[in-house]
Amino acid sequence: MKNELEIVALIGNDGEEEEFVHELTFKYEGNLYAAVTPIAQMDDDEAEIIFLRIDRSSGGDVYSLVDNEVLLDELFDEFLNLLDEMDDDE
Repeated sequence: MKNELEIVALIGNDGEEEEFVHELTFKYEGNLYAAVTPIAQMDDDEAEIIFLRIDRSSGGDVYSLVDNEVLLDELFDEFLNLLDEMDDDE
């Protein structure tokens, strides 16, 4: 695992900027997703992982919150599998 945190700032629909720690970007079933954690929760033992679908457009990347519970469960399982693979490679 990398030691340096990658901080990203995202602007919500309300126009407010919030900072997140980028955990991982990965493909799942033909779509690109980012796993992020709100920076405000980084010291919390039960920090939340948020999954965002990344859509590429000519104006730049658009990040959409994933709110389908079944898909969220699948993404979380894939996220854990990828982390395990990364740990095995070290």
